[in-house]
Amino acid sequence: MIFAEPRFATAIIDERDLAGLADMNDELDREVDRLLSRRPDIKTLFLVGSCPSEVIKLDLSRAAERLTDRFMPDVRVLNYSGSGIETTFTQGEDTCLATLVPHMPASDDKRLLVVGALADVVEDQFRQLFSDLGIDDVDFLPGQQSRDLPPIGKGTRYLLAQPFLAETAMALEERGATRLEAPFPIGEHGTTAWLRAAAEAWQVDDQHFEQVTSSGRYRARQSLERYREALGGRRVFFFPDSQLEIPLARFLHDELHMELTEVGTPYLHREHLASELMRLPDNVVLSEGQDVEQQIDRCFAATPDIVVCGLGLANPFEAQGMTTKWSIELLFTPIQGYEQAGDCAELFARPIRRREALSFQ
Repeated sequence: MIFAEPRFATAIIDERDLAGLADMNDELDREVDRLLSRRPDIKTLFLVGSCPSEVIKLDLSRAAERLTDRFMPDVRVLNYSGSGIETTFTQGEDTCLATLVPHMPASDDKRLLVVGALADVVEDQFRQLFSDLGIDDVDFLPGQQSRDLPPIGKGTRYLLAQPFLAETAMALEERGATRLEAPFPIGEHGTTAWLRAAAEAWQVDDQHFEQVTSSGRYRARQSLERYREALGGRRVFFFPDSQLEIPLARFLHDELHMELTEVGTPYLHREHLASELMRLPDNVVLSEGQDVEQQIDRCFAATPDIVVCGLGLANPFEAQGMTTKWSIELLFTPIQGYEQAGDCAELFARPIRRREALSFQ
């Protein structure tokens, strides 16, 4: 996720500000000055609105324009809302990336754009695979350098690397880009289908595709093999939290043979998740939105072996003797691609091993 390596600067809003005794914009400018003088390496700065700034009507969009005029070309200042009132956690990345799209240079050349924050090592792995396939004009949003915004236009074909980027996808398509339909690159099957979508768009022949991907697929299968005995047949319940739930559920069921009791997600974008939904079992229970009390009742009735949920639910469930996995950990851990397939499986196997090790029965 884009917040996995954060760099925060905080302008403290206290009673003096709320009473109107201080000019909020002057204080914001002072904090930005202090930050940029201390961190001259910063090239893009985001002003993220939150509940307090919205309540006191601090206009961060105008502040961003003012500061951009002041600091460009050295620093670009952008803003978006991260208010917990109106967003889930992962929507922050979506809104952040969407603010970058209007600043991307225009080009109608045929290029591949991978959209969604990835760990540098995962980006490097994918870039090498695309190069081996003969797809050399590949960009990533966001890139490893914040000022290196890729070009976009009618020739752009883009792959989503994360399932929670609806606003960014809409902004890209308004600029002329076309989405390549694919599941998300989690596990061997998901990664292969994701790569194949790009290969077909670039007319890579099947034999060459198999040659390029065969070693990665083999390593992913080998890394998952030792987890199938530990996880196969286990029952998993997903609470709606991160919007990664459906791709993870497909991976756990399809490649590790786990049983899905319920898969909840905050928002169900059926168009972006179409390739994932078709790979789920017909009898799977899907739920959209958060009706926590009823979901808790259904969870207890389902008696799952592991519950994937947010931090607020995990400790109470653990106190009731249930095994949990924090959904936020799945955002901060590199889980995409062939080389990370085993790491993704380990995140689910570890809490089950821990529970069994602590069991005195």
